[in-house]
Amino acid sequence: MGYTKEQLITLESFYKDQLLGDTIPFWFPRSIDQEYGGYLLMRDENGELLDDDKAVWIQGRAAWLLSTLYNTVEQRPEWLEGAKTGIDFLLQHCFDTDGRMFFHVTRDGKPIRKRRYFFSETFAVIALAAYAKASGDMTMAEKARELFGKCIEYATIPGLLTPKFTNTRPAKGIGVPMIMLNTAQQLRETIGDPRCDEWIDKWIKQIANDFVKDDIRCVMEQVAPDGSLINHFDGRTLNPGHAIEGAWFILHEAKYRNNDPALINLGCRMLDYMWERGWDKEYGGILYFRDVEGKPVQEYWQDMKFWWPQNEAIIATLLAYAMTGEDKYAQWHQQIHEYAYTHFHDKTHGEWYGYLHRDGRKSVPLKGNLYKGPFHLPRQEWYCWQLLKNKAQS
Repeated sequence: MGYTKEQLITLESFYKDQLLGDTIPFWFPRSIDQEYGGYLLMRDENGELLDDDKAVWIQGRAAWLLSTLYNTVEQRPEWLEGAKTGIDFLLQHCFDTDGRMFFHVTRDGKPIRKRRYFFSETFAVIALAAYAKASGDMTMAEKARELFGKCIEYATIPGLLTPKFTNTRPAKGIGVPMIMLNTAQQLRETIGDPRCDEWIDKWIKQIANDFVKDDIRCVMEQVAPDGSLINHFDGRTLNPGHAIEGAWFILHEAKYRNNDPALINLGCRMLDYMWERGWDKEYGGILYFRDVEGKPVQEYWQDMKFWWPQNEAIIATLLAYAMTGEDKYAQWHQQIHEYAYTHFHDKTHGEWYGYLHRDGRKSVPLKGNLYKGPFHLPRQEWYCWQLLKNKAQS
């Protein structure tokens, strides 16, 4: 059975209340660094600060979140001011002299680590764009567009960034077209850029042609340059939650294009394939890694439950149901929603734990580290709330 109208209204209220009454209050205002700017996000279950270093990814993500809340929910001054402190910190401390961004800095902005890939830059693009819309600061809009252009270069010009591997066994990952697809979508929806539609088409085509394997009902995480499978540990390893995130990016694009049937079909195929491979039939939840051939996976955390794949599956299943009306997507959404809010949500202190063992036992109680902060969960609650609100109004 699908959802009734009353059930959808209840879900809409649930996501709104969780976002505004539980998730956001866990992080803000206490995570705003009043001394050095930016955000202090590495926190224990009760909000206690565990480490005052700053992950550049999450500085950008948090600034995007606060700007987006200001743009779409309510123009609260504290959200705009909070976004500004993150933007200022990014611009003042997080760019190296070569124009690349750092990954990890000290509380006062001294660089600790710089990575080979450019995801810090993509999160800075969406943060700058959302903040430019919120503040009306066109200087920030131009910075967002300029940095987006740099990201296109990093994504398309071989040798521009230091490669992780040699040329002995060349490979490419789904991560680059996925993150660039969503970056372009965010840029288009906030301040606009004439390059977005063309590049979105290219990245979707790359995902569909090289990573979606209909013959084996799978979305690959890594393939050879020609899209063929690589029969080694890394090449066989699947990340179901990541592919499901890509599925909803494509479904979102289908929605933007007046329910484009080809994109709905592509996004739903991706969701179907990776739900089949990723859903834990014994304990529930989305498993972290799987092997395309069902062989053992080398990573020891392969059967753990991380928070963010559950967030992406909640969005993807609800969006697929909203766009197709198919009962199975409502059932899957109910399964993942109930599993995640039962096992990950901290009813005492708010927010979600980040890491569970396969059977649902808590691995560590922390809520924030170099990788986890106010992004996947609040984005999920915000997106689902907005989706249901707009559907009710249409």
